[in-house]
Amino acid sequence: MKENIFDQMDFGPFKEYIDNDDITDISYSNNGQIWIRSLTQGSVRVENPKINNAFVEKLAFQCSNVMGTTFNMAKPFLDAESSELRMNFVHESIATNGIALVIRKTPAKIRLKEDTLLQEDYVTKDVHDFLIKCVEGHCNIIVCGETGSGKTEFVKYLASHTKANEKLITIEDTLELHLDKIYPTRDIVAMKTNNIASYTDVLVTCMRQNPKWILLAEVRSAEAVSAVRNSISSGHNILSTIHSDKASAIPYRLYSLMETDVDVDQFLNTIYRYIQLGVHIKAYYSQKYKKFHREIDEVTEFYVDDDNKCVTNTIYQKMGDKIIRKAPSNHLKEYLMGQNVSLDTDINAGESTVDEAMKESKKAEEGTELTMVTPENAPAMKTDGPMMYDPNRVETLNTPSSVPTQPTSTQPSNLVTPATMVATSSMGTPSVSVPAQPASQPVSQPVVNNPNLTYVAPTPAPVVTPPPVAPANPTVSDLF
Repeated sequence: MKENIFDQMDFGPFKEYIDNDDITDISYSNNGQIWIRSLTQGSVRVENPKINNAFVEKLAFQCSNVMGTTFNMAKPFLDAESSELRMNFVHESIATNGIALVIRKTPAKIRLKEDTLLQEDYVTKDVHDFLIKCVEGHCNIIVCGETGSGKTEFVKYLASHTKANEKLITIEDTLELHLDKIYPTRDIVAMKTNNIASYTDVLVTCMRQNPKWILLAEVRSAEAVSAVRNSISSGHNILSTIHSDKASAIPYRLYSLMETDVDVDQFLNTIYRYIQLGVHIKAYYSQKYKKFHREIDEVTEFYVDDDNKCVTNTIYQKMGDKIIRKAPSNHLKEYLMGQNVSLDTDINAGESTVDEAMKESKKAEEGTELTMVTPENAPAMKTDGPMMYDPNRVETLNTPSSVPTQPTSTQPSNLVTPATMVATSSMGTPSVSVPAQPASQPVSQPVVNNPNLTYVAPTPAPVVTPPPVAPANPTVSDLF
């Protein structure tokens, strides 16, 4: 498809949203409802009387003419995409409450930068550096989270740290990564699946292209899972995304997408053996930051131990205003050493508050020496009631005979807008109508200084209240 396909179209009142870099998605439905998704405000509803069924139908007619196709009752779906936009129309014969439209902006650029990630409390400095080291060490990483949480953007950021001489192949059913345009001088091949070329077909061709990295935009079908499994077991490295409510659930989420009767033990053994890390990104409206906030709240390591048991090691977990960290396993360290990558410093085990962790990140960023506390004089961990999670426990999983599909969750909408917006926030505030405001730059939150910060050495771990004893042979419900 031609890159300038949408240059021939008049987007009219939609253009102000398309030109706003803070807006990622525009949705029209239900005879006049307009919803946008903003990087800083999340999903919000806007009022724009110029956008109605008649205009959207006119826009669909333009789009179908440019593409040389039709859009009517006989062909009720219309898709179009370029390097910057993706559009999907649904005819009123299918969308019974009126024509529906979704516009997704997919700019060919890396939105995320290290300094903004740290300043906006997206991730702590030690976890950020650890993940980059894992990319440099050719770890296979899957990023999970809800729709709109920023999974694809973070995968693009991780991919930007692959070596310049390593060949990348992207496999997508809808174009979003655009790494070939971001890095035009690198050896990058962008492949797109369609009704003729399936994931399986594309992957076969992909293998013949001798890639070092294979980037799957999203794993959401049995065919995509098979592509992941075949890629990692053949020695290729992958970066990909999946919908899952926590990083530790990724292997079982992959299994739940399989449609055939695959042996669960064999399948999970492959995933745990070759997928090194899972990362969960959380997106929500933050009262602390007064805007839509994204953050990494879980990093989990997967491996198969010497007894051929699948092991889940949660390295980093944010729980409310607490951050719990555990050192990576020796298994991962040895793998990275085999890739000529050494972890200069571990993710330091222990518990801290979010403010302490961010202060720690700031000091690390500035090269300031941190106060080290030995295990003998380290302060006891604070607990308010029973411990729900033991950071020092490495879970050994006996694979179950059957695994249910993981439930998905929907993030509530929150409202603030670049035009006159009407909605109810997820915090339960009443519906309001506010005057139009110009799009503003995201506000970086200052790191709170904490002179009492201590840095706990990774070993030995502090003593904590033991968790409830897990059953000898846990079921799937025990694991989740």
